[in-house]
Amino acid sequence: MHSDPNCIFCKIAAGQIPARKVHEDDELIAFHDIAPWAPVHVLIVPKEHIGSMMEVTEAHQALLGRMMVLSVKLMRELGVTNGYRHVINTGADGGQEVPHLHLHAMGGPRPWNKG
Repeated sequence: MHSDPNCIFCKIAAGQIPARKVHEDDELIAFHDIAPWAPVHVLIVPKEHIGSMMEVTEAHQALLGRMMVLSVKLMRELGVTNGYRHVINTGADGGQEVPHLHLHAMGGPRPWNKG
């Protein structure tokens, strides 16, 4: 599995940087965002270093599907009952701040308030 030694999300996945984890398995890690935009705001991150959606290929279809299904499970487990939002920022023009593919799952009242 490819990782980038300078990537903050790769370091979190490797256990080198602490995070408030809500899920971890062989392929994915999920944790609370440190600057949440909603009452519940988690990031779902592949452990494999994928820079952004621009690097996704057909080989990543199952991984992307797992990310979406995991988001539903986590929102339910974290008590989100009235809907939630999924966001994947891609590249500088798309607002991506960390160059490692990640899915934001945000729930609670008005999770789109900040952006």
